[in-house]
Amino acid sequence: MKLKHILAAFLLIWSLPAQAELRIDVAGAERKPMPIAVPEMIGSNSNIFNKIIGTNYGDKVREVMVADLERSGLFNILPEKSYIEKMTNINYVPSFVDWNAIKAQVLVQSKIMELPGDKLQVDFRLWDVVTEKEMLGKTFSTTKNNWRRLAHVVADAIYERLTGEKGYFNTRIVYVSEVGLATRRVKRLAIMDQDGENHRFLTDGRNLVLTPRFSPNMQKITYLEYAGNNPRVYMMDLNSGSRQVLGNFPGMTFAPVWSPDGNKVLMSYAHNGATNIYEMNLNSRQIKQITHGSAIATSPSYSPDGSKIVFNSDMGGNQQIYVMNADGSNVERISFGKGRYATPVWSPRGDYIAFTKMANGAFYIGVMAPDGTGERILADGYLVEGPTWSPNGRVLMFFRQDRGSPVKLYTIDLTGYNERRVITPTDASDPAWSPLLKL
Repeated sequence: MKLKHILAAFLLIWSLPAQAELRIDVAGAERKPMPIAVPEMIGSNSNIFNKIIGTNYGDKVREVMVADLERSGLFNILPEKSYIEKMTNINYVPSFVDWNAIKAQVLVQSKIMELPGDKLQVDFRLWDVVTEKEMLGKTFSTTKNNWRRLAHVVADAIYERLTGEKGYFNTRIVYVSEVGLATRRVKRLAIMDQDGENHRFLTDGRNLVLTPRFSPNMQKITYLEYAGNNPRVYMMDLNSGSRQVLGNFPGMTFAPVWSPDGNKVLMSYAHNGATNIYEMNLNSRQIKQITHGSAIATSPSYSPDGSKIVFNSDMGGNQQIYVMNADGSNVERISFGKGRYATPVWSPRGDYIAFTKMANGAFYIGVMAPDGTGERILADGYLVEGPTWSPNGRVLMFFRQDRGSPVKLYTIDLTGYNERRVITPTDASDPAWSPLLKL
């Protein structure tokens, strides 16, 4: 058995013998998904006509909720055909005998209503079937055209109550869409929800684009674009589509990343044979050099509190990961395994740094503590690269390409289990995960 399957798994600990809660850890035995019942929403208009024209919002919202929870790998959604009780009133206490009979540990009781002003409202209650107690009750509302986001918000609330961790379903992914032959590859920026829906392109493909990254408020992205063979770092406003060049460097700038407060951007600048990391203040447009020397320093990433920066460099002879203070002082190497290390990304929780590793003719996605201890490999393959964290720091997305195959996006949880492909309309690389959106 692989080391990652021994050390990296969810440990399910029930805090009380009869309390349906998941405690998430990263050391222990492989866990079994928690069995959950999610009946049809009360108020769903399930006649054939409404299903055909797509106005049965209850079915649509429930379908997205169920898909979110199932895709996390933590929950087993019990089949509807096994349900005994039919939910008819959100204020009625469920018949727990019926839900115990199908071995459900948690029951989601929900109601959907269409409100004036073209709005939807969802009320839901989360029940512990074993203790017969209500765990959570909430109400959310939004416009009808925002029904998918409503479903993600409900799924996030359920996930948070059952795991103690913030959810990650109401988020977006920006990535590089790829089409065409390897010698004439067309790369465009694209954006979508974390489940692959609401997909749209942000650039037209006339110029090569790479490494998009969200701002903390999710209203802007930075990315690298080659315009006329001239690489520049751009900032795009996602609402207006307007963009601007960050800085006027005479050489190559790349690998842009935001500070946690959204006021600064780090980027690498290649000049006179050296590549160093620079910081730009977006308010004053002042530029500060962070690293110095003749080595290559790139792929910077701030710690969540902005006090430190992780990056990779060949200053020690080959490509390794280093951590320094945000002002460039106290540089320390943290990677000491076999092979080369690249693309380090600090977890939003601050507890891990994800990375790409190249060794023995293969690529690996792994994590380590900020001091370099506890290195664990989560995924491997002919080409796996570009890890990005979910906002709760428990799931990674990356791109994978097998020999002779298209390049695709995948997610995997922090344990190394539950690897899943993210469906995109084209080949896809360089993903970046947004913070949680608001409804």
